[in-house]
Amino acid sequence: MRFSAVFLVPLVIAAVSATSTDPDILDACPGYNATNVTTHGATLTASLVLAGQPCNVYGNDTGTLLLAVTYETKSRIHVKITDPSSDRYEVPESVVPRPKPDPSVNPSQADIRFNYTASPFSFSIYRSSSKEVLFSTASHPIIFEPQYLRVKTNLPDNANIYGLGEHTDSFRLPTSNTTRTFWSRDAYGVPSGSNLYGNHPIYFEHRTTGTHGVFLLNSNGMDVKINDTAGTSLEYNIIGGVLDFYFLAGSTTDPTEVARQYADIVGAPAEVPYWSFGFHQCRFGYQNYIDVANVIMNYSAASIPLETMWTDIDYMYKRRIFTVDPDYFPLDRMREIVDYLHSHDQHFVLMTDPAIAYLPGEGYGPFDRGVQDDIWLKAANGSSYSLGAVWPGVTVFPDWFNEKTQDYWTNEFKLFYDPTNGLDIDGAWIDMNEPSSFCNYPCSDPFAQAQEQDLPPARTTSPPDPNAPILGQTTLHKRVDHSGDDLQNPPYMIDNQAGTGALSDKTAYVDALHANGMVEYDTHNLYGTMMSTATHNAMVARRPGLRTLVITRSTFAGAGTRVGKWLGDNFSDWDHYRNSIAGILGMAGIFQVPMVGADICGYADNTTETLCARWAMLGAFYPFMRDHNADTSISQEFYRWPTVAQAARNVLDIRYRLLDYIYTAFHQAHENGTPVLNPLWYKYPQDPATFPIDLQFFYGDSILVSPVTEENVTSVTAYFPQDVFYDFLTLEPFHGTGANVTLNDVNFTSIPVHIRGGAVLPLREKSAMTTTELRKTDFELVVAPSTQGTASGSLYADDGVSVTPSASTTVEFSYEKGLLTVTGKFGYPLGVSVSRVRFLGVGSAPKTVLVNGVKTKGSAYSWNKDSQVLDVTLNTPFSRGFTVQHS
Repeated sequence: MRFSAVFLVPLVIAAVSATSTDPDILDACPGYNATNVTTHGATLTASLVLAGQPCNVYGNDTGTLLLAVTYETKSRIHVKITDPSSDRYEVPESVVPRPKPDPSVNPSQADIRFNYTASPFSFSIYRSSSKEVLFSTASHPIIFEPQYLRVKTNLPDNANIYGLGEHTDSFRLPTSNTTRTFWSRDAYGVPSGSNLYGNHPIYFEHRTTGTHGVFLLNSNGMDVKINDTAGTSLEYNIIGGVLDFYFLAGSTTDPTEVARQYADIVGAPAEVPYWSFGFHQCRFGYQNYIDVANVIMNYSAASIPLETMWTDIDYMYKRRIFTVDPDYFPLDRMREIVDYLHSHDQHFVLMTDPAIAYLPGEGYGPFDRGVQDDIWLKAANGSSYSLGAVWPGVTVFPDWFNEKTQDYWTNEFKLFYDPTNGLDIDGAWIDMNEPSSFCNYPCSDPFAQAQEQDLPPARTTSPPDPNAPILGQTTLHKRVDHSGDDLQNPPYMIDNQAGTGALSDKTAYVDALHANGMVEYDTHNLYGTMMSTATHNAMVARRPGLRTLVITRSTFAGAGTRVGKWLGDNFSDWDHYRNSIAGILGMAGIFQVPMVGADICGYADNTTETLCARWAMLGAFYPFMRDHNADTSISQEFYRWPTVAQAARNVLDIRYRLLDYIYTAFHQAHENGTPVLNPLWYKYPQDPATFPIDLQFFYGDSILVSPVTEENVTSVTAYFPQDVFYDFLTLEPFHGTGANVTLNDVNFTSIPVHIRGGAVLPLREKSAMTTTELRKTDFELVVAPSTQGTASGSLYADDGVSVTPSASTTVEFSYEKGLLTVTGKFGYPLGVSVSRVRFLGVGSAPKTVLVNGVKTKGSAYSWNKDSQVLDVTLNTPFSRGFTVQHS
């Protein structure tokens, strides 16, 4: 089908108040007429000319715009509206590289189509196969002003909208009076309904007829409003930049296809080291190096696997990054801890913040070298530093757009994290990178505010004996013209909930200048992602050829190609426990940031033994599993309560046995963007009961997790779609009927986990204390047939650390009519055996069992009538394919 236009008689619009926010008045603005429409192959261009008397709602309406529509792939349409008369800010290609269009695309064969009305201009996106409209601006004129852009689309009633994060709302967004604000801020307590740390202006809309996606590539502050007062609609209100939309067709049958299409735009997730899937421990509040050492030893004594020890800003001297406190965390003692960890196949990570202490003339190397390289973010006049007040007191901020900043950051990492003379970290943790500042607006005197807030805070304990014994046995681009724009108080104020709401409150000033002429007003939401890129590059430089683990707080679209993310400073309460599930589903299932987790047991306030036990079990199914809390809270390491310790041991046994399964899922995500976590509706897109569910989820493709979500109860009501499931521990079959089921007797050290029918799982035979030890453990294959009696699965393995592994192994599992076939390319030596195959749902004792076509003795297999499990002993080296058949 060609581009089409329907010509309507233009409406005569009266002028409206310049301060009105009434949607009816905004909808009465004149909009634009499309003229000079030209099509060339897969591209349409047009001039959009103001269609009547301007509204001038939040500034002067732009008279003429340029429309460019490109069918970039069969499933992706790029719609871009710009002001051809001025160089307006756009997200730099250096931050989000644009995908290359497929030159062979034929619009007549595309899965979605673009349609427009010329006068007044509106456009729609519809599905080719069904003519179903997916996005439509009909009756909602586009408004384009210097500091205000508005686009509004109609939605179906009770629309299923997901994404538009980062947020702590329900996974399926409410459609009544909902505002999602995009403006990075330090959001202590991660309040619901508020703007938080990161910004991902992508949403998926799911219908029983299919799932599609809409991505707006714009980093300026914005409110996205969803309302159903007069028909359901979604409205963008943006305070700068351009309109740069990507429309994704998704699929009519497989919701995960839209995730892969989004990955084609922003990039697929990075592969992370195998060891990063182990359990991590941290706390803000370890008083000294002895505390850190004791935690390591107590985990070992409690037989709880600890893979990585983390240290928060406590280790720093006066909270200055790239320092250690010589009295509390002396370098030689910290190096002793790191050496111990490495000798026991464990790992170490430290916190690094972006704000650098402003200390002219005091010999603080990181500041002095930054001055020498002139890489600090500048004040609006361009001649002085843009100052803030953060943990070390008055600070400056690196300008990530400065071409010298990457070399500066890499050198600081090289100097401080030097394996020979510094601290040999295995991963990096970056925080406060919204960027956060404690300075209240207007921050006219950061020195006075730092003094008032006691920054840096004084130590409250005496330093330890520097020679105290530790680690022994223990019982536990271009310049944009903003002249005339009000950057501090734009005409349209987004619903920023930081402090006073002023854009510069609690962050770097929005009129701060970057070296390339850009201002923070436009690039603010990119700061955390750019720090992430610089930190990733610094880690690659100091560990060439090795994958990085970088965990950040603030992210923008595409951040997952380099870093992982934790959900910020949550509270030790059941609300945050519950909404962490929607948080990880958003990051891993939509935003392509799959290495994600929440602070287990909660960051702020005091946890309880039962909450921490439940959270340890839920947290084992976060891709990134870390216990972390604040210095104002009680200690919450898992070994501190018997119930929590046992819950941790139980669930880490499950997590570690599944580690190769999730590692394989991450490899697939890296290859094509397939989600590693799945809401139930991804797997059951025709079952409306699954659409709102965000207290259950699939870990990988086939592991259904149904955590207890209420305090002091030992049961959980979970939804089981019409399908067959198998209890992970007993392996007994359970047939879902598309109804809620109450699971009883869920004690405080257990969590309901089920295998979805149709999977072949490559499990480790048993858990281990480290991932290095785990990789020496044999596999067992669990075959969980679907209702059709079939199953499939895969396994990917490599050395677990190399960016470009020299060898890899890929194994495919297929089961049908009682025959399991294992085939693969065994390039990387697994070095272990397959100890047995476990066939589930076998209703009667087998008459014959064949291994590689040869009949086996009865002693080589056993069948359990009650659990319906057939176990076949193999003990065959996992270096070649094989078959196992029962009949």
